[in-house]
Amino acid sequence: MIDAYADPGTPDRRGGWRYLAWLVRRQWPRCLAGAVLASVWMVLLAATPYLMARAIDHGLTTGDLGALAGWTGALVAAGVFNAWLGIMRHRTMTRVRMDANFRTVKVVVGHAARLGAALRRQVGAGEVVTIGVGDVQTISTSLTAVGPGVGAVVAYACVGGLLLSVSTRLALVVLLGVPLLGVVLGPLMGRLQGREAEYRERQSVLTARIGDLAGGLRVLNGLGGKSLVAEAFRRDSGRLREQGYRVGAVTSWIQALGVGLPMLFLALVTWMGARLAVRGQISVGELVSVYGYVVALGWPVAFLIEMGHQLSRGVVAARRVVAFLRLEPEPDTGTRDAPAEPSVLYDPASGVRVRPGRLTALAGARPADAAELIDRLGRYAPSEVTWGDVPLSEVPLAQVRERILVAEAEADLFAGTLREVIGVRGRPIEGADRGDVGLRRAGPTGHDEPADARRPLGAPSHASLARAIRTAAAEDILQSLPDGLETPVAAQARDLSGGQRQRVRLARALFADPEVLLAVEPTSALDAHTEATVARHLRDARAGRTTVVACTSPLLLDRADVVHHLVDGKVVATGTHRELLAAEPGYRALVSREDGEDEVVR
Repeated sequence: MIDAYADPGTPDRRGGWRYLAWLVRRQWPRCLAGAVLASVWMVLLAATPYLMARAIDHGLTTGDLGALAGWTGALVAAGVFNAWLGIMRHRTMTRVRMDANFRTVKVVVGHAARLGAALRRQVGAGEVVTIGVGDVQTISTSLTAVGPGVGAVVAYACVGGLLLSVSTRLALVVLLGVPLLGVVLGPLMGRLQGREAEYRERQSVLTARIGDLAGGLRVLNGLGGKSLVAEAFRRDSGRLREQGYRVGAVTSWIQALGVGLPMLFLALVTWMGARLAVRGQISVGELVSVYGYVVALGWPVAFLIEMGHQLSRGVVAARRVVAFLRLEPEPDTGTRDAPAEPSVLYDPASGVRVRPGRLTALAGARPADAAELIDRLGRYAPSEVTWGDVPLSEVPLAQVRERILVAEAEADLFAGTLREVIGVRGRPIEGADRGDVGLRRAGPTGHDEPADARRPLGAPSHASLARAIRTAAAEDILQSLPDGLETPVAAQARDLSGGQRQRVRLARALFADPEVLLAVEPTSALDAHTEATVARHLRDARAGRTTVVACTSPLLLDRADVVHHLVDGKVVATGTHRELLAAEPGYRALVSREDGEDEVVR
């Protein structure tokens, strides 16, 4: 199977069938081995009736015990060998399935990373979740039909040849009967693809709505719109259920015909063989072999039907993956270097001017206005923002990301130790796994030494990590975890509280120590005491660096060098927190409302 760190290769994005073919080519030796094993396995299934017929005609009928024992021994050996072949076939096709699964996951995740911030503007979260949860599994499962499918064709040809040696009429019936099954099931396969595609589309839309509801349930409840949205969700989920029933109806017909028609086929061939035996045109042993051939043919026929079913579903899923892989990141139009020195960021759309080396606050009645402004300043949205005398859109994106960091309130947290989540890579810090986090330690003389005197962890110093954790008021998080910084944290830090997650995000942003830090509601989930601690430390920790916070917290606003009051996304007043309180009734009302809220998440 593909190594976790191996290059998955360049996928074929020209269509669903081509993508499935690419997955087969990437592991063609394994797929070929699966096809060979399946072919031999199915041919030996068909050879069993042949050996049985020889045992009856040359041993049982003639009374030759030696011949009977010999043919019976061959029959047992063939069965044991075939059992081993069946195990190896299953193992091989499982590896094919797992390789396709991991390879598709790597391709999708890698492309999502390349899309970056453009991802959410081009495709909904529900689409990505549906691909990751359902489509990847469907694609990998469909490839397990490749080996048995080839084996089914080979076994079908072999059975036809064996029947031809018994009766030309029986051989023609068998050879023409299976294509007739394909003619009957073909339209159902096409209908299944259409129903499956529509079901997947509805599923992705509903999945995206679930994510939106989970993120905004508290706001909806406060506005009294929870019941309205719940009713709309109930209606849409009902439609999805009905669509699922339609997919199931087509699938049930395929499975029913896949089981029923071969049985009718078996009955017809057996009846014809019995009539030939009564007329003396074939022997009893040959009649037994005919019955055995047709029974053995049930496996290839079942695999061919299953292959058609799985590939019909797999190509639908592959088309969705291909559509995702065709998304392109926004072109980097940067041709001018960023200012060599810290410079002013200016947004003409709002009138906000961010001067270097200052703590600037953006306070607006609509949090979305401030968040959109942060996106423009961080170049996550088209804008006319200038950086010094250079339009931000003309600066190479790599330079922007290197010097300007946007810290979102709900930024993703990946699974790992807390040390890795904050952003430290390398060896664990000695003694920095609890509340001390390397703040100070006792030196050889018995006096405290600064944390920088300790053995460094790669490039970053202990002092920078300690400063980030202290500024984010996250020391108590370390004290509450069994292994401190080395404690494993789940994806999105689900095992931490909302306030702890927010402080971890803030510590991560501070540890990165960017030239320009743009933070969206960095303390919205903290209680007043913790928020006051963060506000007090943030100014000192970012001294000499440019920091912008979008918030309406009086505790943070009071520490800012300058506050921009936004109304409908535009600056209506600028000054210190106390100046705006005295001169701006709208600002005073906004801050007073914020100050009066007492619903926080600890």
